[in-house]
Amino acid sequence: MMQQLLSAIAKLPRPDLRTIFESDPGRLERLTRDVGPLRFDWSKTHMTPEIMAAFGELAQAQDFTGKRHQLFSGAKINNTEGRAAEHSAERGEGAPDSVAAAKALHERMRALIDVIEAEGFGPVRHILHVGIGGSALGPDLLMDALGRDAGRYDVAIVSNVDGCALEEAVKDFDPSATLLAVASKTFTTTETMLNAASAIEWMREGGVEDPYGKVIALTASPDKAIEWGVDETRILPFNESVGGRYSLWSSIGFPAAIGLGWDAFESLLEGAAEMDRHFRLSAPEGNAPLIAAFVDQYYARAGGCQTRAVFAYDERLRLLPSYLQQLEMESNGKCVKADGSPVDGPTAAITWGGVGTDAQHAVFQLLHQGTHLVPVEFLASIEPGHGLDPAHHKVLLTNCFAQGAALMRGRDNAADPARAYPGGRPSTTILLDDVTPHALGALIAFYEHRTFANAVLMGINPFDQFGVELGKEIAKSIEKEGTSGFDPSTTALIRLAMGDAT
Repeated sequence: MMQQLLSAIAKLPRPDLRTIFESDPGRLERLTRDVGPLRFDWSKTHMTPEIMAAFGELAQAQDFTGKRHQLFSGAKINNTEGRAAEHSAERGEGAPDSVAAAKALHERMRALIDVIEAEGFGPVRHILHVGIGGSALGPDLLMDALGRDAGRYDVAIVSNVDGCALEEAVKDFDPSATLLAVASKTFTTTETMLNAASAIEWMREGGVEDPYGKVIALTASPDKAIEWGVDETRILPFNESVGGRYSLWSSIGFPAAIGLGWDAFESLLEGAAEMDRHFRLSAPEGNAPLIAAFVDQYYARAGGCQTRAVFAYDERLRLLPSYLQQLEMESNGKCVKADGSPVDGPTAAITWGGVGTDAQHAVFQLLHQGTHLVPVEFLASIEPGHGLDPAHHKVLLTNCFAQGAALMRGRDNAADPARAYPGGRPSTTILLDDVTPHALGALIAFYEHRTFANAVLMGINPFDQFGVELGKEIAKSIEKEGTSGFDPSTTALIRLAMGDAT
């Protein structure tokens, strides 16, 4: 049934975007949605009533409504790992017991922050947060987007095991005034634990007598943190059913909660909860994350598009493309369905992007005149994030809107083909009222639910990530066994770079 519907969708006509606009005066109203502080505009995509209806049939065939209920009810929708996916419970939307447990853990985090602010750890001016993947990307996005003028603490987030990253992060920090937050769901992640150990040594060398006394553990494995040396009173747990790349709403968000202030963290949760309610309660035809997934699947399945580009026309959102790379590609970059059978078509598009207007002078040449069809997503904010001449923001926004118009409109030039623009190229625009905690919370939750909706349409499980394990296992075997058993290329590289050190 699924394959028949997808084949029918692929065979639907795809008229030129300019023709669609000319023949459909109600298009803009039908393909825009306002959800809280966000406006979504899909009118510059190839979506037609026929395509929308076909995807509605696919969503019904894939039991979108039932799987959405499983997500919010705490059912074990992550079937390969035998657990629920309860990140929405961290925002107050989920199974009652899970919501209550998340609230209690948030209160524990707030109580510890109160102690820190009251100098229960002595004077603290710097927060050093070490983690990787979801334990770093989310907090880094939040602090970069919202914390530029916070002025509460100096917050550095380190993920790369390359020692250069840690050295750079602490070069202006006073060890005696630094609090170390170690974020790891399992509290065994190799890169994180090595960075944490080096940070402990840096504190000790800086004259801190009891560096472990200045460690906060953010983990779903409290016993491992205790074993490592963290007192249980300084452990901020989160639920095992909260996946790493969905965890910034939990204690993993500690650097944002302390760096931005608790009110800002609560506003972030409230914005996400607003999007949760929209996704949970809205009918498919008006459901923003599901419509976005329809667009994604159309271009991947019917358009043969292998990538999707995201450009933030706001410096505060510059880390969003990197955040989305993990969220989307780690969730939906699978080759088997939830039942273990092979996927029957392309899955997640390759997510990439950058910041406007910088990207216009780098990659937009390919988007406008290249041979690849790349659906583009533009993000912008009505309100600027600075107090400079309003001309800055006016130029920024006009460039953003002009790029979407140019991709669609194109321009003929028979006399000089090098200066011709094919046009008819799709884009989506997401417009925020402002980059506030509430709006950013809603935006991130939108992308989470969009990722889930895509997974439902494809029949895959977006909540496991076994693909990241093999490389880690091989790296550990190199550490233990050296070059034994490897191919000649890998063996030669190891010996050239590392000698007999392995």
